[in-house]
Amino acid sequence: MQPGQYPSRITNWIDGRLVDAEGGEGFAKKSPVTGVDMYRVTRSTLPDVQHAVAAARSAQPAWADTPPVRRGLILHEVVQAMKRRREEIAGVVASETGKSFKSALGETDGAIELGLFMAGEGQRLYGRTTTSGAPDRYAMTVRQPIGVAGLIIAANTPIANVAWKVFPALICGNAAVLKAAEDTPLTAWLFGEIAHEAGLPPGVLNIIQGYGEEAGAPLVEHPDVDVISFTGSTAVGRRIAMTAGKRLARVSLELGGKNPFVVCDDADLDNAIRWALLSAFSNAGQRCAAASRIIVFDAVYEQFRDRLVQQTLGLSVGPDDGDDLGPVINERQLHRMVEAVEAARGRGARILAGGARLTGAAHRAGYYMAPTLIENIDPHDPVSTSELFGPIACLYRAVDFNQALALANDSPYGLTACIHTRNFHRAVAFSQRVQTGVAMVNAGTYGSEPHMPFGGRKQSGNGSREPGTEALDVYSELKDIYLAVDTAQL
Repeated sequence: MQPGQYPSRITNWIDGRLVDAEGGEGFAKKSPVTGVDMYRVTRSTLPDVQHAVAAARSAQPAWADTPPVRRGLILHEVVQAMKRRREEIAGVVASETGKSFKSALGETDGAIELGLFMAGEGQRLYGRTTTSGAPDRYAMTVRQPIGVAGLIIAANTPIANVAWKVFPALICGNAAVLKAAEDTPLTAWLFGEIAHEAGLPPGVLNIIQGYGEEAGAPLVEHPDVDVISFTGSTAVGRRIAMTAGKRLARVSLELGGKNPFVVCDDADLDNAIRWALLSAFSNAGQRCAAASRIIVFDAVYEQFRDRLVQQTLGLSVGPDDGDDLGPVINERQLHRMVEAVEAARGRGARILAGGARLTGAAHRAGYYMAPTLIENIDPHDPVSTSELFGPIACLYRAVDFNQALALANDSPYGLTACIHTRNFHRAVAFSQRVQTGVAMVNAGTYGSEPHMPFGGRKQSGNGSREPGTEALDVYSELKDIYLAVDTAQL
């Protein structure tokens, strides 16, 4: 889909049909690259959510009765359609987010890989057989759908986020209502078109456009939505958990991170710097798994810092394949980042690189934050403890391994972490003791794979894990079945 072929108005998918919001209202989606309006987006509210949930509720029993293997085959057709249109999907992702086409294509391929994995789970939707303590009694478990899944996603990796939630929800036999991110509406809309054209039954996947407080909140509150899966900020996740908890709906929360990147005195500094740059600044730092706290041993601090600053200042910022990072998703987020850095400067922080909006001829119209490095900041300062979700990282000194580990764990978040060392014992100890859901050695703080569980501890989530086979625990119920045999009837 080329820029001139965009729909002039992005609408909802409800019961297999394109439907405008009942109130007829809309809002403009702006390009992060140019700041100009790209198209209008329908502005859904409670009545639209009610229609979507009713469609999902109506379609779900037949979808649940479809054998899991058959559900997997249908989802496989959706994945094959994505493969045929992968460049079109990537083009839309690039245009909506401002990331390069190359990066968007990589994200699209990751979404396809996840879809293939989850479609295959239709052939492996295992329960188990076990023993009973009573004679002539047999025990087993089976997986069954929960009902209607409410899926709320973020805009940072839009097609990956769609796949992350839709495929596991559907393979388990649920129908879904997806609340698209307001900053990437066309990506979700296009996925809906692909899914329906590939043969997904009407009503099994419904897609709602609009703002979080107007469309997402009613979805969370709806009594016919049985499971909520949310990716986004900790503050919003906390409100979702409270709301859903009142009616005992199941909730999966994948929230924020302030992820530590530890560089030991025996690290391969070339490799560590390469991964620090990627972890902090790729995707414009808009990853829940971005490295925003870089903890460096005193023995190599100055050398590492100076080289990191030099390479940060040399990063190319723009939307093209040759650029290292693009714009942030919207102007509101950009202003928040700039304000946070300026406040830290006022508290004594030293800005080593960046720290402001880029205003040159190539950037002034878009939402570009200069790649930013900060030092001389307290580990408990707001800039150290609040997720900024942009290309901003802070540097901290540590005298040894124990202090580095303590700094890594001294955070309200616990999503991902990484250590760079040649010492096997340090690597193992760090991986075991760091208080995160993901730990990596001599790589980056990001890079989850479709078959592996992802999630965090503390304020980074509520303990659930998606994707991987662990996602099946989010979207299915386990039922115990006991079979008693009357031996007199033999």
